[in-house]
Parts: sequence; C-alpha cells; structure tokens
Amino acid sequence: MSAQAKIRVLLAEDSPSQREVLAWALGQSGEFEVVGRAVNGAEAVEMAATLRPDIVLMDCHMPVLDGIGATREIMRRCPVPILVASASFEPTDVHPGLEAVRQGALAIVPKLPGVDSADFDAVARELFLSLRLMSEVKVVRRVPPRGRREPGIRAEVAGRVRMVALGASTGGPPVILEILRGLGPNLSAPVLVVQHMANGFTGGFASWLARGSGLPVEIAGDAVLALPGHVYVGPEGRHLGIDRHGRLALSDGPPENGFRPSVSHLFHAAALAFGPCALAVLLTGMGEDGAEGLAHVARCGGITVAQDKETSVVFGMPAAALRLGAAQRLLAPADIAQFIQTQLARKSLPT
Repeated sequence: MSAQAKIRVLLAEDSPSQREVLAWALGQSGEFEVVGRAVNGAEAVEMAATLRPDIVLMDCHMPVLDGIGATREIMRRCPVPILVASASFEPTDVHPGLEAVRQGALAIVPKLPGVDSADFDAVARELFLSLRLMSEVKVVRRVPPRGRREPGIRAEVAGRVRMVALGASTGGPPVILEILRGLGPNLSAPVLVVQHMANGFTGGFASWLARGSGLPVEIAGDAVLALPGHVYVGPEGRHLGIDRHGRLALSDGPPENGFRPSVSHLFHAAALAFGPCALAVLLTGMGEDGAEGLAHVARCGGITVAQDKETSVVFGMPAAALRLGAAQRLLAPADIAQFIQTQLARKSLPT
C-alpha cells in the first residue's frame, strides 16, 4: 500500500522569515508539501496556474500585487482553495483579509508566531487543520442561478416577523454582506449573526459588515436590547441568544456541534423566544452546525431558509438541514434578502 499523498501547498508571502517558518512547520508535520514560494501576488497567480497546488496560503500585504488582487486573479484563471493569513488581529489589518474572502478565499487564519512563542504549537495545529479541511473544498467558477422555492413547501406564520437570525461558516462573510446590503436601511426587526471565524477577527468582521452594508453593526453584548434595523454579531467564545423581551443573551455554555458561538444555539434561542415570529437562515458552511436549530425554528412555526447548493462554497450545513427536513426554502443570497424583506413587510402569510 502506497503512502498517503501529501497536501500540496503554495506559500504566497513576502516576508522571508515567515516563509521559512511556514515551510519548516509544514514540512515537520509530515502531511504537507510546499510546492512553491511566491514573494508577491503576481508570482502567486503564475505559480497557482503552473503548479496547481491543493491549496494556497496567501498573505494580504505583498508588493506588485496584493493578496486581494492575487485571490481575484487566481479564482478567475485557475480556481484553487485559498486561505488568507493575517499577522495582526487589529481591524485595520482584518479588512483586507475579508476583502480577499469576498473575492473567493475560503477563510482567514492567523499567521504563525515565532518558533519560541508559547502559542506556536497551538496556532500551528489550528493552521494545519484549516489547511487540511479547506484543501478538500471544491472551488469552481459558477454563475449564481436564480433562487428557487422548494416545491410543495411553504412557511406559515401567525404574526409579523420580529427577528432574523443568520448563521454561516466557510464562505459565509461575503454572503452575509450581500444579504445585509440587499435588506436596505429600513428594517423593522433586528438581525442576529453567528459566523464561525478564527479568534481575533470577529471585531474586524463586524466593522467590515458595517462599512459594506451601511447598517449599524456591532458585537453583541449581554442583556442589550436588540433594536430594529441593527445587526448583532455573536462574540468570540460565547454563545449568542435572545430572550422573549428582545434582549440579547450571551452564554459561556459548552460548545455545540464543536462551536462557540454556535449557529444552532442562536436558532434554538430564536425559536424559544419568538416562535412563529422568528425567521432563521442557514448559509454556506462545513459540518452540521445550525441544522438541528433550524429544525427547531420550523417546529415552533417559524420561517426557515437555507442557501442553495449552486451558490454555497460548502453545502455541508444547508445539506444537513435538508436531510432533517428543516429548510422550507432553498434560495440564493440575493433572493434571501428579497424574501426577508417580503416577510418583514407582511403581518401574516396566507394559510
């Protein structure tokens, strides 16, 4: 039996020291092979086309062509999974990474610290896990189709929608931004968001959403009254919920489906607090987090939507919801925004 093939990684990094640390760490792991080392974005584009790596680990701040432009060109010319590495947790450094995600990168990960750092082994393990999982994602250029309604399924609600919950993982940031942009400024309900994301980047994500959507977006705080037209992002390391009085509820409870914050936790809270007046949307992502929570919203009479396969970077979470019969509709992001607007504008749906 032949040995398992190694995962072929292209490094795009202008810092010689960071390139060396990354190459050494990946080599020591035994499961990765560094097939190329690009020192700028233009080299990364050319190497991705000629070497056809399994995954690219991309720095954002590079000469000649930055990581955003390189990601855009790679996804246009020769689509391959891309992880964006950031050296800083400051929001000003996170924004370029999120723009790269918007251009097709799968996620943002922290750069490796120095080998003498106490955090080196833990950060390296997380990086290896991300590379391993994301290298298996099939990325292709697609023209997003029009959203469609699942035949024979329709939502019924006894009262006006009073809150909207969005949950996502891999590929989620640009989809959430597109939905928020489509909703516009005159929302009659609060929007709660849980996005699986590496620690340290959530604050920048909220700021990025605010800049891109024009809506007031903030990290959720415990016992804060959720206001109509405002967007609340689940904080790092704490579950996000809401009570029947419309106040946010943060929890330090154990991870659910391996995550904290968990999408399912948010959906369960929305179902318990608002029942038929809750609208929950499960977006692209790896795994099953959110599926059971979406089913709970449906059981309580709420409205449930999942992103369709054609526009999902990873169809894992929406597919899990479909297997449970939890998604009343499958829609593309642009149609999700329109659907939410429609539900917020009506007091009830026909029976």
